[in-house]
Amino acid sequence: MQIYLNGEQQETTCLNLLQLIQQLALDGKRFAVEKNEIIISKSKLENTPLSEHDRIEIIHAVGGG
Repeated sequence: MQIYLNGEQQETTCLNLLQLIQQLALDGKRFAVEKNEIIISKSKLENTPLSEHDRIEIIHAVGGG
């Protein structure tokens, strides 16, 4: 299916947001997820399905000093 990830169209076979986070290797890191302009808590990622043309925004923290 086609989704928009951080503004760019992308093909994915992921069924839910947790699978997408794992595919992007963000599991265990600090990040925030928004689906269609609604913030999704980490506890609900597995139960939040992806659908055709969803707009997903993922912001992850990068350490530095």
